[in-house]
Amino acid sequence: MRLRNEVVGALNLFPSEPGPFDPVDAPIAQALADVATISLLQQRSTPRSNVLNEQLQSALNSRVLIEQAKGKLAERLNIDMESAFTALRGYARAHNQRLSDLARAFIDGTEPLTGLIV
Repeated sequence: MRLRNEVVGALNLFPSEPGPFDPVDAPIAQALADVATISLLQQRSTPRSNVLNEQLQSALNSRVLIEQAKGKLAERLNIDMESAFTALRGYARAHNQRLSDLARAFIDGTEPLTGLIV
């Protein structure tokens, strides 16, 4: 059982009576093996896709928070967005915080960013 270069297993077929298989049955056996292969590969790919989707959604959510924090900081300090990002990143590094966590705290008002260097 394989698809292109990926081998996913083996399928054993046994006749109900001893003796060789009828050559007419070979395409049917191959079709069964192909369907089983596709089913196995589909079943394996679903959890991977779910994990990837969760990771991408998390990254997108973090990016949105960071952009909001940049905008808030740029407006408050009257600086450009690049300077706001540099300041946020520097503050996060200096305080050993994840940038997305700092952004969330700054947006909700629990982190006043005291000692921020622009």
